[in-house]
Amino acid sequence: MLSISPDVISHKLSISPVYKPVRQKRRSYDAKRYEAMRTEVDKLKTIGFIREATYFVWLANSVMVRKAKGGWRMCQDYTDLNKSCPKDSFPLPRIDQLVDPTAGQPDFHGPCR
Repeated sequence: MLSISPDVISHKLSISPVYKPVRQKRRSYDAKRYEAMRTEVDKLKTIGFIREATYFVWLANSVMVRKAKGGWRMCQDYTDLNKSCPKDSFPLPRIDQLVDPTAGQPDFHGPCR
């Protein structure tokens, strides 16, 4: 997020050394899905929300999911990475209600969807 300095908050994965790195197989899609992916990635790069990074050990593939009202939604498949990260025994209650105002998002009443 552009408005939050890494000095205030940053995220790091605590990966268990018991698990070996996994590289998911590349998925192939039709031309429509590739175009939808390209459009979404270009949009996120333009606003500075994502940047290109290279990781040789863990890889989570993009998965295209059909929206209920048509169009596509791009999601990440973190199945293997989730298995390797230990669960937090003390999750923060209402974390979405704490993070959104900090990031300058409007107040939202209800669960995140």
